[in-house]
Amino acid sequence: MQPELYLSYSSAFLIGLLGSTHCLGMCGGISASLSMTLPVGKGFRLRQTVMLLAFNLGRVGSYALIAALIAIFSTSAAGQWRWAALLLMTLAGLLLIFMGLSMGQWWQGIRFVEKVGAPVWKRLAPLTRRFIPVNNPGQALALGALWGWLPCGLVYSTLGWAALQPTIGAAALTMLFFGLGTLPSMLATGYAANWIRNLQGNRGFRRISGALLILFGLWTLPFQALMH
Repeated sequence: MQPELYLSYSSAFLIGLLGSTHCLGMCGGISASLSMTLPVGKGFRLRQTVMLLAFNLGRVGSYALIAALIAIFSTSAAGQWRWAALLLMTLAGLLLIFMGLSMGQWWQGIRFVEKVGAPVWKRLAPLTRRFIPVNNPGQALALGALWGWLPCGLVYSTLGWAALQPTIGAAALTMLFFGLGTLPSMLATGYAANWIRNLQGNRGFRRISGALLILFGLWTLPFQALMH
């Protein structure tokens, strides 16, 4: 594997990890609700874990699928036209910067970007009702797969990064690693809801995470390429 791909995958994982507080706001509620329909008693923790894993498997799988669909076009365009590659790098960097500003609670302009996916979500949202309440892992998997299309600035920011990858498979893997980075907070929602809520409201944590996302965005911008 190329060293650049290792860097992309590890960076995507860190973006997911740093964006945990945003993930909790967007998906934490539905993730926590999976436990509410389970009967309390022997084997509760095991059933809860299976439900959470199934939901998040579906969610992360959708991220990878969306990345692959975008990469079909982005890899072709970037390979043929230099300006297209520079445009993709600029968009990816700006989206990460916008997300960092939102995470740090400095500016909420990323909300306008989230409206891009609203038409798709408007069609998919009614389908989620078919799987609520969730009674088995299959329903949790299907619900997670649909929930992965929820308009989300953090996902869109990382999709911009994924679009920069040289192949469709690399783009899908980038989003897979991003999804894995979001797992700790999403899985912890069912076990440590109070601690997670405190972390989400911690101003210092949000600002440090936001600043790091901004640095990722600045690093992505094609300053060096524009000089040549």
